[in-house]
Amino acid sequence: MGRKMRLAPLLCFFSFIWLADCAPPTCYSRVLGLSKEIMDLLEKLHNYHLTKTCVEILPKMFLDVHNSCIVTKLRDFLYVVENLPTQYCRERPRIVLLKRKVNNLYTIINRICYRDLVYFTDDCEAIETGQSNPRYGEDRLQLLVEEKR
Repeated sequence: MGRKMRLAPLLCFFSFIWLADCAPPTCYSRVLGLSKEIMDLLEKLHNYHLTKTCVEILPKMFLDVHNSCIVTKLRDFLYVVENLPTQYCRERPRIVLLKRKVNNLYTIINRICYRDLVYFTDDCEAIETGQSNPRYGEDRLQLLVEEKR
């Protein structure tokens, strides 16, 4: 009987930990997680011998959910994935999965979390190259003032 009494608090503690982990994701956390999944899947597709030739035509994409250009880039990327040149490529299971994930991310950002996300940059080139050139409003204003002098 004494042993069961010692296990009860431990069991309660672990059940609390399990319940705390079951909290529903927020829009932001879902967008972050899905964008990471897409980037990981894209890397696998570029390295996998059966899909390497199919994804060669896909544009480079580095997802940054804080970049306001993400919606247009996802839309363009989705168009390319849906219109791959061969039926073989369009029907590959991993490419179908990529298309589904990109479509889900586009829908979540564009419709479900439309006003919940905060964009810190509008550097569209950064989504293609992975290199961000921060441009702050104060810096641009300072440059304009200096040009007028």
